Amino acid sequence: MLAIINGDVYTMTGPVLKGGRVLIDGERIIAVGGLDIPVPSEAKVIDARGKVVIPGLIDAHCHLGLMEEIYQTAGDDLNEASDPVTPHLRAIDGVNPADLAFKDAVRAGITTVYTGPGSGNVIGGLGLVMHTWGTVVDKMVLRQPAGLKVAFGENPKMVYADQKKMPMTRMANAALLRENFVAAQDYLEKRATGQVARNLKLEALGLVLQGKIPLRAHVHRADDIMTALRIADEFSVDIVLEHCTEGHLIADELACKNIQAVVGPSLITREKVELKERTFKTAGILASRGIRVALMTDHPATPIQYLPLCAALAVKDGMREEDALKALTVNPAIILGLEKEIGSLAAGKLADIVIYNKPIFQLEAVAEKVLIKGQVVYEIECSVG
Repeated sequence: MLAIINGDVYTMTGPVLKGGRVLIDGERIIAVGGLDIPVPSEAKVIDARGKVVIPGLIDAHCHLGLMEEIYQTAGDDLNEASDPVTPHLRAIDGVNPADLAFKDAVRAGITTVYTGPGSGNVIGGLGLVMHTWGTVVDKMVLRQPAGLKVAFGENPKMVYADQKKMPMTRMANAALLRENFVAAQDYLEKRATGQVARNLKLEALGLVLQGKIPLRAHVHRADDIMTALRIADEFSVDIVLEHCTEGHLIADELACKNIQAVVGPSLITREKVELKERTFKTAGILASRGIRVALMTDHPATPIQYLPLCAALAVKDGMREEDALKALTVNPAIILGLEKEIGSLAAGKLADIVIYNKPIFQLEAVAEKVLIKGQVVYEIECSVG
């Protein structure tokens, strides 16, 4: 048993507990509170006096393990750029847990990520949610599959225009997605009566049509955002907007649609035309309209260890600190369908916990201890501050 005592505990479901306590038994939290929570005599005690105790941070969109920073082509398994429609690809078959960026994530207090195929294809494949510590992917996974990647806008156009095949326009991006959804609808009907052989591509699309996983839609421009929502409405499927770069331009429209947005990466250059409206203000504007917002690094677009910095810069540009912290914890947990397991500190949840020397939006903030499933997986002996 483990007890974290005397810290400022951010449960994310209530007020900050000054001098709070968190009790852990095995992989899970068994109690959170104040002095009313007794510390068992057999518990190993971590004294967090003067420090901040928060849930492990969650990067709700990255390519960790699929696009390794230093291995160029050899470590790039992000896009199967031979076919614009590859829904049957599974991230679990491409993630390398030895990617050095996993260590960067842990050292920054990021305990969970959503990782998956890139945006080179109209339909890219199935993503997963995983912990950032371990040696075997299968044992690190929290949810698999967790979403189907689809892409609108420039990326599929740029990949396939060079190959002189569809899609070469935004209209073709949308048409291919619709065409494959219709094929999947027909497949599900026939499959139910045993009239057709298994088709892995259409089965993957069927997971979305059946409401088992959401579409994870790569969209930057406002018009692409609306196209993605239009198609989601046509087929009555759940959708998560990823990037949502121009979302602040249509914030009121989005607020009416009860959508969820994973915003970013904002800590990059305007390297494409569709990034011309990129700003750190977007997340705060959307959150102020009542939209559930999570933040992303899109690693390696922005190195994963800078996720807290991205949140701090969003705060600098107007986002409330409370909303920014939610965008790193409880909001992505909800978006990823794992709010019963991670994202907040409460009895019964996995003990994914980070102890910082200071509030995380301060430049001097350092993750001094990181726990994943109740195990201390990283700590520094000589703390800063």
